[in-house]
Amino acid sequence: MLYRRHLRIKVLQSLYSWYSGGNKDLPSGEKELFKSIDRLYDLFIYQLSFLLAVKDFALLRIEQNKKKFYPTEEDLHPNLKFVENKALQLIENNHDFQKKVEKLKINWNDEEEMLLKFYKKLREADFYKKYMADPQQTLEEDKKLLIKVVDRLIQDFDLLRSYYDEKNVYFAEGYDLCGVLLIKFLDNLSAGFTPEKPMPGIYSTEKQKTNDDKLFVQKLYRKVILNDEELTEIIRGKSKSWDYERIPKMDVILLKMAIIELREMPTIPVKVTLNEYIELAKHFSTPKSKTFINGVLDKLIIEMKASGQIKKEGRGLIE
Repeated sequence: MLYRRHLRIKVLQSLYSWYSGGNKDLPSGEKELFKSIDRLYDLFIYQLSFLLAVKDFALLRIEQNKKKFYPTEEDLHPNLKFVENKALQLIENNHDFQKKVEKLKINWNDEEEMLLKFYKKLREADFYKKYMADPQQTLEEDKKLLIKVVDRLIQDFDLLRSYYDEKNVYFAEGYDLCGVLLIKFLDNLSAGFTPEKPMPGIYSTEKQKTNDDKLFVQKLYRKVILNDEELTEIIRGKSKSWDYERIPKMDVILLKMAIIELREMPTIPVKVTLNEYIELAKHFSTPKSKTFINGVLDKLIIEMKASGQIKKEGRGLIE
């Protein structure tokens, strides 16, 4: 379910920890890397369950309002569109999701105050008011609402972030990336997601091998560390205009990852690797890093092609 870019980010984070003096034992570092990815999936389940908890809280408020001493017309005939959200119903009724919630022992019963504050923010949102005012209800519209809830409310809801900070250190570091997972899952949700349908896993199964993404992560992480001295010399040779010791650590790691990917990943197009690491430089390093990494990789790609170090295979990859 994670895109390759997100897997690169997880490897980048782990390698940055390695080069910053963190865990210096390769097997242990690799174990931590995969653990962080697994915990990201746990957070994904937590966040889906939070959406359901908000729905349950809204239903509870509806029932409470009906019991007012002087209920209004709205109290007696409430708008049930949100609590009957078709996308939430598909998730809630899924057996695999229920098992995962039970396994993680997720329970929001003690978080009534947080749910109340989030529900208030939801009700105040213009996109929610527009959604509730539309009498039609379709799965597509219900999905669009939830995607907006994730993107515009959950991602910036500090109380929920703080909750996860205390719950698990991996949850804190994976919060933003989990938002991407949620949006991707909701966007792909269909009526075919029956109660018996298994939840998607963290690794993509669209490739020929179901563990292809896992092998990608393992190979990228290991090869950078095991070939560190060689990679350092390669980068030194291609960055003579810069003092190597003053090159940002993140840039060096990104370049090492890119070189390994170019040499060791025969099914990934050269252009994809180049573009991906330029994009990662934009988000994780300095304003000048994009230009620096682009320049170094351009030179390296020309030389590596000429020397036969880059060997791609598969339709459209052989040059």
